[in-house]
Amino acid sequence: KGYNPLVYRYFCLQSHYRKNLVFSWEGMDNATVAYNKLVDRISKLQPKEGDKLDIDQLGVLRKGFLDAMDNDLNTSLAVTALYDVLKAKTNDLTKLHLIADFDSVLSLDLIGAANKLKAPKEAPAAAAVEDPHAGDPIAAMVEEQIALRKAAKAAKNYAEADRIRDELKAQGIILEDTPQGVKWSRA
Repeated sequence: KGYNPLVYRYFCLQSHYRKNLVFSWEGMDNATVAYNKLVDRISKLQPKEGDKLDIDQLGVLRKGFLDAMDNDLNTSLAVTALYDVLKAKTNDLTKLHLIADFDSVLSLDLIGAANKLKAPKEAPAAAAVEDPHAGDPIAAMVEEQIALRKAAKAAKNYAEADRIRDELKAQGIILEDTPQGVKWSRA
C-alpha cells in the first residue's frame, strides 16, 4: 500500500505489546500524519551557537523515558516522553541529543528523516550514487550520532562533538571529516 515501514513501527509503538493491536488503514493514515508531523517538528530544531547540554533537563526528560520503558516496556508512554522533549523548556541541542538517545531504542530514524526533510534537494546525478552503508543495521544510529556531532560543532560545543566521536570509535566506528561531509567506516 506504499506506507513507510517506519510509520508502521510508529503505529505499533503506540500500543502496549500485551494488548491486541487493532489494525486499520485509517489508523495507518493517522500514524503517517503523526509521524510526518513529528519529523517536521524535529527538522525545525536548530541548535544555537553557544548552546550546551542542559544537564538538569537531560536527566529529568531521560528519566521519563526510562520510567516508561521500565514500566513493562510501555512504548506508548515512551512515545509520549518523546513529545515531552519537544515541549520542554530547554535548548534545541539538548532536545536533539535526547531524541537521538530515545530513538536508539524506538528505531524510528527521526534524526535521519528530519535531516532529509531539511536538506536541499539533490541533483538527480547525485541521487544515483549508491550509499556505501545501505543494508548496514547500525547505519541509522551512526548517521544520527554524526548529525548530533555536527550540531554540537555548529554550536561550538567541541567537547560534546569529541565525546560523540570517541563514543563511536569505542564502538568500532571511525569518522573522517572531508570537504564533502563526514564519512564513516568500521574499524
